[in-house]
Amino acid sequence: MNKKDSKSDEFDSLNVIYFITYWWKQLAIVGFLAIVISSIVSLTLSDRYKSTVILFPATTNSISNSVLAEVNTSKDDLLRFGEEEDAEQMLQILNSNDIRSRICEKYNLMKHYGIKDNDKLKNTKLYNIYSDNINFKLTEYMSVKIDVLDSDPKIASDMANDIANLLDSVKIKIQHGRALEVLKIVERAYLNKVEDLNALNDSIKVINSYGVYDYESQTERTIQQYNIALAKGDQRAMKALDEKLQVLAKYGSRYVSLRDNLALQDKVITNLKTKYEEAKVNAEQILPQKFVVSKAYPAEKKTYPVRWLIVLLSTMSSLIITIIILIIFGKLTKQEAK
Repeated sequence: MNKKDSKSDEFDSLNVIYFITYWWKQLAIVGFLAIVISSIVSLTLSDRYKSTVILFPATTNSISNSVLAEVNTSKDDLLRFGEEEDAEQMLQILNSNDIRSRICEKYNLMKHYGIKDNDKLKNTKLYNIYSDNINFKLTEYMSVKIDVLDSDPKIASDMANDIANLLDSVKIKIQHGRALEVLKIVERAYLNKVEDLNALNDSIKVINSYGVYDYESQTERTIQQYNIALAKGDQRAMKALDEKLQVLAKYGSRYVSLRDNLALQDKVITNLKTKYEEAKVNAEQILPQKFVVSKAYPAEKKTYPVRWLIVLLSTMSSLIITIIILIIFGKLTKQEAK
């Protein structure tokens, strides 16, 4: 192997300088063209500004459990930050079609991103650009970070804040709809039980009209009085007391059944009333679903593109590719020479 072949064909740590010296013109041309082209390309890229909102999820406990419950634990505290599961639920809602559609509609992102109305793939392009410019991330501190990139720093900050605000409305809408359904079910059960209770009371009142108020004590007293009258030989009193005993015997069992059922239904309705009040609180009261740690503000400095970095990486990539091609070319030339 002569010296020229060593310079052109071999490329290892011992003769890098010889290789570059041999091919310096080609490398210089490629490097110059890469700098020029990447500079032009980077200048065509529009500046984009980033705004960020940082949120902590609120605990998902119901208001009734936290406020009306007789015994509360630390997990029932409405002022407590949510856990990892709550943060993951927050991410799911932030990525929902509902929030994306509202943001796209409010800011007319189809036009803002330069997508034509007659484009067959306009929605796909819109959602792809939306996903590129808007990012949701769970941080190591169990908070959620909303990053928005846009060519207009004011729009970027407004969009970030609006997305954070929409989180409340979407989650509350989901929870409120469910709470209303629960309220309807509990209210229906409660009102039905009230009707049953009223019917029991009406039936007891009918029996009360026959003079039966307390079957056991009335029966005991009446028998005692009957025995006294019997001992005295008071036929008139015995007849009146006997009639009273017959009434007690006729309606007593019915009265006892209604009375015991009424006591049982009182406990049931008390429990239902508590559940009804809790369901009503959950359906009517609304609390924020997040804690905003940091709101978004218009950025004063662009985030993207970093033009010097684009030029540097493009130039380095072009040179590396060129060197690989020259190495392959040199080896092929050597093989043909043999």
